Amino acid sequence: MKTKIITLFLLFIFLLTSGFGCKLVDQQTQDAMKPITLTYWRVYDGQDAFEEILAAYKKLHPFITINYRKLRYSEYENELINALAEDRGPDIFSIHNTWTKKYLNKITPMPATITMAYPVIRGTIKKEVIPELRTAKSLDLNSLKNNFVDAVYQDVVIPTLDEKTKQYKQKVYGLPLSVDTLAMYYNKDLFNNAGVAEPPVYWNNIFQQDVKKMTKQNDKGEIIQSGASLGGANNIERYSDILSVLMMQNGSVMMDDSDQVLFNRTPAAFKDQKYNPGLEALRFYTDFNNPSKEVYAWNKNLDNSLNMFTQGKLGIMFGYAYHLPIIKAQAPKLNFSIAKLPQIEGNTPINFANYWIETVSNKSKHTDESWDFIQFETQADQVKTYLAKAKKPTALRALVNEQINDLDISVFAEQVLTAKSWYKGADSNAMEKIFADMIDTVILSQDKIENVINLTANKVQQTVNVNSQ
Repeated sequence: MKTKIITLFLLFIFLLTSGFGCKLVDQQTQDAMKPITLTYWRVYDGQDAFEEILAAYKKLHPFITINYRKLRYSEYENELINALAEDRGPDIFSIHNTWTKKYLNKITPMPATITMAYPVIRGTIKKEVIPELRTAKSLDLNSLKNNFVDAVYQDVVIPTLDEKTKQYKQKVYGLPLSVDTLAMYYNKDLFNNAGVAEPPVYWNNIFQQDVKKMTKQNDKGEIIQSGASLGGANNIERYSDILSVLMMQNGSVMMDDSDQVLFNRTPAAFKDQKYNPGLEALRFYTDFNNPSKEVYAWNKNLDNSLNMFTQGKLGIMFGYAYHLPIIKAQAPKLNFSIAKLPQIEGNTPINFANYWIETVSNKSKHTDESWDFIQFETQADQVKTYLAKAKKPTALRALVNEQINDLDISVFAEQVLTAKSWYKGADSNAMEKIFADMIDTVILSQDKIENVINLTANKVQQTVNVNSQ
């Protein structure tokens, strides 16, 4: 196939550089066929995950070359911001779904239409490749809502002020290749030894008793085996996501449409105005780190939850699909399985979405081509190859049923239809630190839990306000 692509490309060059080619196409089409290079920055996935997608796109547009670069997560955002500021940044890059509003002044929304040149073979006896300019509509809002899971629309569609009309219009700022969800990893040996036959479905007394059965302490009162990684902060993988989804499942409004932080308040829809769902979720979570509670199973002296799980010392760990290859690599003989995230009995299921979106720099000189590629790679026919190689759950409704049969990611895929997220302010890392401080303060009983959650909400609100200035 590479030979065919090179041959086709050489034919284009001949057409565009010879007098014959100039006679066949107008100047606008010739300009559209000039060779260009797009730079594409991402984290986690290597170029091998995109080989089929890049080759298929090259076949459609031989004049476009895409240079793919993978960066380490620890260096990614700093390098990205510096590169964009110095005009050496990528045309296409990934941002976390919670970074969208933070990057609004650095990215360009998807245009309503895109004009691209396509190779067309004409002639009956003597076949010739003639470039043809085509203008097509981009993915509209209805298609976005119908094709992708709900979390995507909520995260990538943002009202933007139109300078010409002075009115706000809904615009798309990115599209995802996948959507990961928080699930429950559980150690089958520890479950069996404790007489726990099945993973708990709800955050109820059965869940609490299961955790209690699997938690063991030595004669000094030190935890040597934990039933579940709940109650702590910095030594628990994605602690802020776990606490967030507990609040959301319980009925808490994390943030409203006007970016007002509300997880410390009782929602207006609640009949019992004395019940604060966010506060009660925080209390439930931190009880697992309270030695005076029956469910005591965690403290700051324990190892990281992922390490505890791979060492066979943790019954339940909450994690994403991206944790699976890590666990298999570190503990190839570990007898574990994956179950859906527990829910609150009687409430509508709510899961937690954690994913990246692909977007375009507002400094790119090739906006149409960049957005054309993003729309191409996120289509069902193309993204399948990426999902299969990267072992990621889909962002597309049409592919959910196909992935349910995949042993590794079926649970994560089943949850994407009910997954949600929330904007964590201008600095999601700062928000996580604020949540960690809240958890630690409650555990140490340094203040009333009402005061702690109110102070936390105010701190998160400040990061939101910084971004809106």
